[in-house]
Amino acid sequence: MDISTQYLGLDLKNPLVPSASPMMKSLDSVRKLEDAGAAAIIMHSLFEEEISHEHEEVMLLMEQQELSHGEGSHFIPTYEDFANGLDAYLEQIQRLKSTLEIPVIASLNGISLDGWIDNGRKLEEAGADALELNVYFITTDSNQSGAEVEDRYTSLLRELRENVSIPICMKLSSHFSSIPHLVKQLEINGAAGVSLFNCFYQPDISTDTLQVIPTPPSSSETDMLLRMRWIAILYSQVGLSLGVTGGVKNGNDALKFLLAGADVVQLCTILFEKGPEYLAQILTELKVKMAQLGFDSISELKGSISHNAVKDRQAFERAQYFRYLTVQGR
Repeated sequence: MDISTQYLGLDLKNPLVPSASPMMKSLDSVRKLEDAGAAAIIMHSLFEEEISHEHEEVMLLMEQQELSHGEGSHFIPTYEDFANGLDAYLEQIQRLKSTLEIPVIASLNGISLDGWIDNGRKLEEAGADALELNVYFITTDSNQSGAEVEDRYTSLLRELRENVSIPICMKLSSHFSSIPHLVKQLEINGAAGVSLFNCFYQPDISTDTLQVIPTPPSSSETDMLLRMRWIAILYSQVGLSLGVTGGVKNGNDALKFLLAGADVVQLCTILFEKGPEYLAQILTELKVKMAQLGFDSISELKGSISHNAVKDRQAFERAQYFRYLTVQGR
């Protein structure tokens, strides 16, 4: 059985890829993931905002030291003497590349164009095999159109594409009026792939403190079905790689995404719940199910139940909603 696949131009031994999470900060955990069969790993995100905050804190500390010590200021450490999040991230890339035999995909979140470009270059120089852009713009201005929001994504991609040579994947949210149009524009502007969909922090309101509080992102079965629908719709319309993340708990879930057209299935929450070794169980379940259905390879099954492949295309469209209500007797 051939379970190999391609993603972002990288040859992978199978379609299971642990997605960006704090687990990637631990070399021991990443080794366990590789031993369990991970085909590649996507590192935790590097946040420009965090780097900028660290820089401001260090500069403030140095300024205070100079004011306090006067004549002894030449003994005060320079900015380069302070380790920061960027240095640690670059060092982690290098450690992973020297330790693992599987591809290492870096993840980047920026707040300024210069930050995206500068940090993207550094991640490439450190040895990352590909770059995932963890992009999220919250549009709160009623005067900004959906087309303008899309243009922010494509403009950012074009700038980065001119400055880094490794493959770029755009990790998207589901909050677009026309996902196929956006993904097609990203392909035209040089994206090697897209990952559907990002899970974000959502604000909540505490009725005890009357404060806005963060809630951790999580995925559910409904989230998985949303992703499956859009992978199936996109499969025949674009030529770039399709990654999916969110809600996968077993080999059967992974198989569904592959049948819809995904090139890779990314895993996160289930690995936190069960441990990195659980990836081996998911991989075994996937192979057993493929054998039961008579599939000899990933390439044979991929996209076989996509939007374009099924007789009733409305099964992936809103018209099915009425049919569901009819069946349920509502």
